[in-house]
Amino acid sequence: MRVPVVDSNNKALMPTKPSRARRWIKEGKAIGKWSKLGVFYVQLLEKPSGDSTQDIAVGIDPGKQFSGIAVQSKQATLLTAHLELPFKNVTKRMTQRHMMRRTRRSRRINRKVAFNQRSHRQKRFNNRKQKGMVPSIRSNKLLELKVLKLITDIFPVTDVVYEIVKAKGDKGFSPVMVGQKLMLEYLEFIKNKGYFKRVKTVQGYTTSMIRKHLNLGKEKGDKSLKILETHAVDGIALAATKWIQYGVTSKKSQGWKGEINLTDTYFILITRPPVCKRQLHLLQPSKGGKRRKYGGSVTRYGFRKGDYVEAVKAGKVYRGWVSGDTKKMVAVNNENWKQGQYTASKVKLIKRNTGLVVTKSKLSPTAIKIAR
Repeated sequence: MRVPVVDSNNKALMPTKPSRARRWIKEGKAIGKWSKLGVFYVQLLEKPSGDSTQDIAVGIDPGKQFSGIAVQSKQATLLTAHLELPFKNVTKRMTQRHMMRRTRRSRRINRKVAFNQRSHRQKRFNNRKQKGMVPSIRSNKLLELKVLKLITDIFPVTDVVYEIVKAKGDKGFSPVMVGQKLMLEYLEFIKNKGYFKRVKTVQGYTTSMIRKHLNLGKEKGDKSLKILETHAVDGIALAATKWIQYGVTSKKSQGWKGEINLTDTYFILITRPPVCKRQLHLLQPSKGGKRRKYGGSVTRYGFRKGDYVEAVKAGKVYRGWVSGDTKKMVAVNNENWKQGQYTASKVKLIKRNTGLVVTKSKLSPTAIKIAR
């Protein structure tokens, strides 16, 4: 295991051993902090003895509903993550928005008069050109990009390896394929901003072969399981392509050459807080024709939706994320987004909303070494 290190100017340096990080904090040479990804790191208060870094690669295994990310150097596995993408939630909300818009338009038009006398508003622009990206795919890619940027804040990343998928069969397209071109454009853009040095793409079959070469276990039954073996192991295999290539080995035969050191590391689960935006109109009006407030990002008690808080109820302490409020209560959700109501005066802020829900930030067992 390694602890990320940044200097006094927040520049990422090479990670260090936990024992050394503890010694730095004890001697007053550094302070401990927590990143937005829930990863503990240290910030140096003195000038470091050197700022040279080694190559660190980030492997991204994209999916429609889940993605896997891993940070790997030649000497150690530095971080693994399982992303629960907002694809289904965004699709559901866009479908609902479409239905509400059609309902409002149908109420506005008087169908008893002739067509040329109806109150149709002329189009302001050509909205029939299929440009851009659908919101569900775009939100997936933006979440992956956000996590990557947060990783580069605490690790001196030099390479990003992105998996390219080619759908098989007679289907028209794959949602995973749709966003690939957009994501590669995003990666090139932030690479030019100095976040890292190189972007590399790898075919899906290469990921599979390197994963088997490294003896990494893979869960192929239920891909929704929040474990290392579903998607994060593919991120490790992708990052490993920085040092492992196919070619002529020392025995003068074709095979995989190169090696990396796999170590225990943090495994985190990341998703977006499913907070509703402010809606001007609910689906149905309340009694008297009035519609109550729904959605929004703030509460009447100074908390923002998505804030990480601590609440006390019946002598027990609960921690979770704010999702709403009533006259006297604050709604606090756990990592599975199950809601509980707590008295507002007994809710204390721990961390402001970061746009992410990070859970189970723990040291994964030697799962990266299990060969099945």
